[in-house]
Amino acid sequence: MTEMVRAAVQTGPRQIEMREFPRPTVGPDDGLLRVEANGICGSDVEIYRGHMGMNPNPFIPGHEPMGIIEEIGERAAERWGVQVGDRVALEVIVPCRSCEDCLMGRYQACRFRKYGHGVTGIDVDPSLWGGFAEYLYLSPNTVMHKISRDLPVEVAAMYNPLGAGVRWAVDLGEAGLGDTVVVLGAGQRGIAAVIAAKSVGASNVIITGLERDAHKLALAREFGADHTVVVDGDGGTDIVDAVAEITGGRMADLALDLTPMAAGPVTDALKSVRHGGRVVLAGLKGHRDIPVATDLIVNRALTVKGAFGVDAAANKKAIELLESGRFPFERLHTHTFGLDDVGLAIETLAGETDDQSALHVSVHPAA
Repeated sequence: MTEMVRAAVQTGPRQIEMREFPRPTVGPDDGLLRVEANGICGSDVEIYRGHMGMNPNPFIPGHEPMGIIEEIGERAAERWGVQVGDRVALEVIVPCRSCEDCLMGRYQACRFRKYGHGVTGIDVDPSLWGGFAEYLYLSPNTVMHKISRDLPVEVAAMYNPLGAGVRWAVDLGEAGLGDTVVVLGAGQRGIAAVIAAKSVGASNVIITGLERDAHKLALAREFGADHTVVVDGDGGTDIVDAVAEITGGRMADLALDLTPMAAGPVTDALKSVRHGGRVVLAGLKGHRDIPVATDLIVNRALTVKGAFGVDAAANKKAIELLESGRFPFERLHTHTFGLDDVGLAIETLAGETDDQSALHVSVHPAA
């Protein structure tokens, strides 16, 4: 049995160090996960850069971990309904499970949560809270979901971005049969929103991107997008005008802003939907003050929702979609990195390298 566990530790902006930690001792109520893969998302990029939400203490990043149950306590196995050898995916939030919010199903709002996967400092025992590690500690309150071991690792690792698409487009956005949906942003979660909307019968899905996103927009069409709109460069199109033309002036039923650090798409989303339409805001802006045209919301009777992460219901639906084989999910995966290249993996997703083809990037500790 390995006595020490290797992990990538973030010590500051753009600073990743490889360290070793003692392998945790598992008791009756907790467990240990052998990490197969950890997907990387846009928030990882901004945390890596130091733009938002970085723990002031060194920590092991990676909040989209999935892998194989290596050890598990007797009571934990009964409570989670898993056993050694099962493949599971984890949620970032580790709630208390006892407060009013948790008991009412609002565990993401738990005021008493102390830990989280990929965000807790290494000063909190047993240090191995993040997915960029060979093994990850399963605390008694960890939220997990079983995933079929028949799925390729790269596909199983997409549970979180697909869960985001499901939650934002379907659960919050209420996309449904015959709807027109506008997705602002062609990253992995934008394409996931296209998939989610199409899976429930949306008939007209429009997705935006930049000139450099041509390969992403092409993939979005493979996954069901009916229209792709380039919004920058000499040939760039105003998305509001494009939606008006595509819909004959009716506008969209739902618009999702998934763009990071950009203010303009918020207003574009509000202007792209019909009277009584719905807008979901999920793109983080780095705590910037974004001007919002409230008269648009009032005069057009819009419903605007903020999207915080992915909850258990959305993760469950996303995993069912992955296991269904309805879509060629393997086409979304572009890059696999080992544990020693976490910084390069994040920079690749961020488009900071010569390779501009990144879409879904994951770190595989055993690679």
